[in-house]
Amino acid sequence: MDEERETLQRIVSTLVNKNDEIHNFIDMLNHTISNVQANSSNAISELDEEFDGLYSVLHEMKGSMANTIQQEEARKIQALKDQLSQCSRALESSEELLELAVQSLDIKNPVELLEAARQIKDSATVASAFRLSLKPKVSDSMTHMMVDFALEKRMLQAVKFLPVPKAPEIDVAACLVADNCITISWKMPEEDSRIDHFVLEYRKTNFDGLPRLKGEQRWELVDYIKATQYTLSGLKFDTKYMNLRVQACNKAVAGEYSDPVTLETKAFLFSLDSTSSHPNLKVEDTYVEWDPTGGKGQEKIKGKENKNSSTASPKRSTNSPRASARGSRDRFAGESYTVLGDTAVESGQHYWEVRAQKDCKSYSVGVTYRNPGKFDQLGKTNSSWCIHINNWLQTTFSAKHNNKAKTLDIPVPDRIGVYCDFDGGQLSFYNASSKALLHTFRTKFTQPLLPGFMIWCGGLTVTTGLQVPSAVKTLQKTENGLGGSTSSLNNVA
Repeated sequence: MDEERETLQRIVSTLVNKNDEIHNFIDMLNHTISNVQANSSNAISELDEEFDGLYSVLHEMKGSMANTIQQEEARKIQALKDQLSQCSRALESSEELLELAVQSLDIKNPVELLEAARQIKDSATVASAFRLSLKPKVSDSMTHMMVDFALEKRMLQAVKFLPVPKAPEIDVAACLVADNCITISWKMPEEDSRIDHFVLEYRKTNFDGLPRLKGEQRWELVDYIKATQYTLSGLKFDTKYMNLRVQACNKAVAGEYSDPVTLETKAFLFSLDSTSSHPNLKVEDTYVEWDPTGGKGQEKIKGKENKNSSTASPKRSTNSPRASARGSRDRFAGESYTVLGDTAVESGQHYWEVRAQKDCKSYSVGVTYRNPGKFDQLGKTNSSWCIHINNWLQTTFSAKHNNKAKTLDIPVPDRIGVYCDFDGGQLSFYNASSKALLHTFRTKFTQPLLPGFMIWCGGLTVTTGLQVPSAVKTLQKTENGLGGSTSSLNNVA
């Protein structure tokens, strides 16, 4: 009976997942239909704009060339009119001289005839009629103003839609997720010399498989990538996965997106638990600050929360590491200025970092079992491990466990990295910048661990959503290969 119920439950779970996938695919198809309609309208609008622009250019060219023809016509007519005026004046002068010569033929006196002949000859020599060119200065031809758009017509008739680059293909095997960086590689399905650059889009998600349309974050964009590989660095992995896609662009248009890929972005993520922190601590997500006023504002808020939380919400599951980590602890009190993380470490390897304010007087960074006493201080019980920095009067740096301290004769770094290997029974502290090892505890963890922080006169900023850095992994392999060194503070808990 139980076996059939379990089989049926697996079938139900499989069907639920499959239905969810189909619903998502239906949403994608409807979204694609809407995009096709919108993009088609945009394409027609852009086509109208291009042709209107072409018509405008041709109209301007026609007007300009017609104006040139009219100017040439006016120039030629003016030249011919000027030549016509010269001919008219020369003809008039020549006719007067002809009439004078004819009249002189009737002179009887030889002397007078001789004088008249001489004057007429001198006048004829300088007459404009004999210096006048009888050839038109310009021709009536306008063939040099003719145009032939046969070539342009053929070019226009050959106009086609712009060549669109094919969709790139993401090489999943070459993609790498490490050190809170994602390196993605891709290739074109065929050589395309017209590719100018690539566009990479990515977004965080908690769903494996195909990207979803509803309830997802917006796509982030990286433009003008010239190579076929790109590394996204400095990421905070606060979701389980990352969707990525790439498109190729030439000088004019962008091509189709590649098939999206989903890469796992596993990291340890937690916030600070303000519900059980010391009243003198002001807690905001991943920042904690010592508050000498006694946290009266927080007590007021807590009272309001307790008043409103008499009935548990049916939507909240108490099986998650985060919910179970909070439990129902009392606030820390006395000199235990402590705040814990809200998510427990129950297995695996995890890493987070802490930065203290420069004027911070005293603080501790470490881990503790899930239910410390409200007066317990980190490192002073057999169920907590930490490193402690005291900047009061003079700086001291030490590793603490079970109320024993070991002085660390090294400079205090600006940022401290915490590496916890639950299954391997190891807690290591590093200089987060140089990844130099500060101290290592070795033990056997028998209960889930919570990140713990103690602060007095100052503030701490915690960075989570980090993967174990490659440099730390390398150091761990080297240290474990050499057998490692065991701190005198370690015990088997």
